Amino acid sequence: MPSSDTHTDTSAAEPVGLGDLARGVVKMAPHALNMIKHAPGLIHRPPQAKRTIGSIFQKHAAAHPDRPFIRFEGRSMTYGEVNRRVNRYASLLTDNGVGTGDVVAILSKNNPTDLMLILATVKLGAVAGMLNYNQRDKVMAHSVSLLEAKVLVHDPDCAEAFGSIPADVQPPHVFDFAEFDAASADRSEDNPAVTEELPASTKAFYIFTSGTTGMPKASVMSHKRWLANLSGIGGLAVRLRHSDTMYVPLPLYHNNALSVALGSVLASGACIAIGRSFSASKFWDDVILNRATAFCYIGELCRYLLAQPEKPTDRRHAVKVIIGNGMRPEIWDEFAERFGIDRIVEFYGASELNVAFVNAFSVKRTAGFCPLPYKIVEYDDHGEPRRDANGRLTKVGKGGTGLLIAEISERVPLDGYTDSEATEKKIIRDAFKPGDAYFNSGDLVRDQGYAHIAFVDRLGDTFRWKGENVATTQVEGALDSFGAIAQSVVYGVEVPGTDGRAGMAAVKLREGADLDQGELAAHLYSHLPSYAVPLFIRVVDDFEQTSTFKNRKVELRDEGYSDTGDDPLHVLAGRDKGYVEFYADYPDDVANAKAPKG
Repeated sequence: MPSSDTHTDTSAAEPVGLGDLARGVVKMAPHALNMIKHAPGLIHRPPQAKRTIGSIFQKHAAAHPDRPFIRFEGRSMTYGEVNRRVNRYASLLTDNGVGTGDVVAILSKNNPTDLMLILATVKLGAVAGMLNYNQRDKVMAHSVSLLEAKVLVHDPDCAEAFGSIPADVQPPHVFDFAEFDAASADRSEDNPAVTEELPASTKAFYIFTSGTTGMPKASVMSHKRWLANLSGIGGLAVRLRHSDTMYVPLPLYHNNALSVALGSVLASGACIAIGRSFSASKFWDDVILNRATAFCYIGELCRYLLAQPEKPTDRRHAVKVIIGNGMRPEIWDEFAERFGIDRIVEFYGASELNVAFVNAFSVKRTAGFCPLPYKIVEYDDHGEPRRDANGRLTKVGKGGTGLLIAEISERVPLDGYTDSEATEKKIIRDAFKPGDAYFNSGDLVRDQGYAHIAFVDRLGDTFRWKGENVATTQVEGALDSFGAIAQSVVYGVEVPGTDGRAGMAAVKLREGADLDQGELAAHLYSHLPSYAVPLFIRVVDDFEQTSTFKNRKVELRDEGYSDTGDDPLHVLAGRDKGYVEFYADYPDDVANAKAPKG
């Protein structure tokens, strides 16, 4: 079997020096006036200030009603046109009992209606509950019930996901897109009066994130935190002009699209081009069709684009700047050179995290810079911060690798999750002195100096694959409900040439049972989002009996798929073929997007 490195290679992520910062300042010079305008928004964002997503959007609509705002499949809608539609939507939501603090559940694939529903919701001071259309059954029911929404609006393209929501957890008012459009057709097109009165502290979105509990948690995004993306990432780092178009192929239920990309667009009154879904083979065609000059990414997307055969459209587009996270250091230069990208604005953040890093200085191979207080500390085998004999944490030295934690204070508050108990579990108290508090990111990073970091890995019981956080306990629950399996342990393993960690499970079979590889795959696909279905299944005789299996999980993760001894090893060929016996080229097939299929 091929060997697999169990640690992310960060050798290409070099230390950041003064020369790098100086070169970055030179690149900033043409954008200096616009950056100065946004700088105060990063330093001082009082929660009581009457500035929100809705007020910013409608000011652009009033000032430049004929400027394109949404482009979809080559067709444009102006700021004025979108604002009128959004106001009609807001009027209908109001008549269905939606007011400040209420929740509107939105289940949709990427399209203009999705974004307009989001804007209508936040204009009212309500919260857009962004449901993940990959969820099904108990997981989807849990997410919907967690929102306690007044209204649910669903996309007909999400029929399977909507069909798995039990009637008893659905909100009082449910519309599909056609019903909602018809009911709002004759509504008022005036801006809601409440929009200009809302404080920045108002909640804007609930973004679902996988946690270690096995069920999704809803992280809170306030307008205040969203405005930090507009100023810090959009205004100071991405630096779009109003004539630019940002192409968004990532789902709008993710903060990468909803906060980072949309924030970058509204920072300058630019245009957002919504991609229906990501296709590596048609990506540049859609970028060209939508006249995009920028796009947002995750690392997987960039790797898939590089894996495509070279073709003329690689350079026929107008894209000069891209914003995202997960760009592997070793492909950074190759990607920029092949596709003619001038600036790669890598950033690091999370839905629930109270700080973010962004590559504002255009330094190569870095997750960026953060002016807010954070620490990188030593950690144990379970991904928890290690305390010394005095009960305090220990910072790693410059150039070192450790667990990223972010200070919680009045200046940098924590929005957290809707579940206060879940939020408290992520807070580290008395870290360096009595009374202090830090948020545990759960991520391993490298200190590059000058407040820059390189992302290394995801720790604990959650790993990241296909741009999604996968909760190991959720996958274990699906495996353990399969008749032939007595017990399972799930963990993430690295596959060379890929981003994040692929799912791997060690399973113990019930006495006398055989593993039907096709039935197992069908079972897992029916219980899990496709990105959470494990790529590797290792059949073991037994597990070491500990209370949590964490020690054994560390050993299994270190062994990966290359050191499984005589244990049978199965790999996921795809939705139709199910699991097959491991073959030597499988990791390469995964890296080149040839497996799994479907």
